[in-house]
Amino acid sequence: MKQEQLPVSVVIIAKDEAGFIGDAIRSVQPWAAEVVVLVDRRSSDATASVASELGAVVFMEHWLGFPAQRNLALLRAQQPWVFFLDADERCEPALAAELTELCATNRIGVHAGWWIPRHNVFFGRVLRGGGWYPDYQLRLLRRGAAQYDERIEVHEVAEVAGSTAQLSGHITHLNIVTFAELWQKQAAYARREATTMYRAGRQVRWRNYVGAPVREFVYRYVRNQGWRDGWVGLVLACVMAWFALQSFVWLGQMRTEPVQGAPS
Repeated sequence: MKQEQLPVSVVIIAKDEAGFIGDAIRSVQPWAAEVVVLVDRRSSDATASVASELGAVVFMEHWLGFPAQRNLALLRAQQPWVFFLDADERCEPALAAELTELCATNRIGVHAGWWIPRHNVFFGRVLRGGGWYPDYQLRLLRRGAAQYDERIEVHEVAEVAGSTAQLSGHITHLNIVTFAELWQKQAAYARREATTMYRAGRQVRWRNYVGAPVREFVYRYVRNQGWRDGWVGLVLACVMAWFALQSFVWLGQMRTEPVQGAPS
């Protein structure tokens, strides 16, 4: 049973997320005026049917890349505010209550965008360090005031015409369950990061092969106290350092083999 509906379209961009997307939708259904799901046409599971059965508006779309897909979602949504949620994320009750209060007092329109903190869960553990918390995400956007730069391949952030502020309620991100999943996800991120650097004209220096992984490890494990998360923090710092190196390895390959390595 829906509570008071807020003038918000929750948008989920998904591919092969049938096992996760149901709980994501259910976490926002009590208050969202609509849930829009953009399903990658390459999906091979029941993502679309699960979302449709739960009442979401489903669009089957050709994959254009994350920022382009988000721009498309801003066009598909019907409400004045758009809240981006991933299939493996959940809106926590405290965040739902805060959004309801924000709309009830008309304070939502004071800013054009709102940053939301995330609880990242790795191997069943909610992380405290390593840069994984509070992990603010710019996810609540005034629809006509936001746009994504489609040249950025990974960790895209909306460009907003107006001010932004932070909320205190959280999203829960069920980030990683297995080591294989961690390795695969970070490899994909590193390749997209290499593509972004390639498109920006970034050159590779020999010092990048040493400096990038060292900086990443120090940032994750020392400066942001990844050690507080025990063995999980150490593993994550090492994996992130390795793929910081790999992003420059792949960039170097794109520079020396432009036909094979250049992005399409």
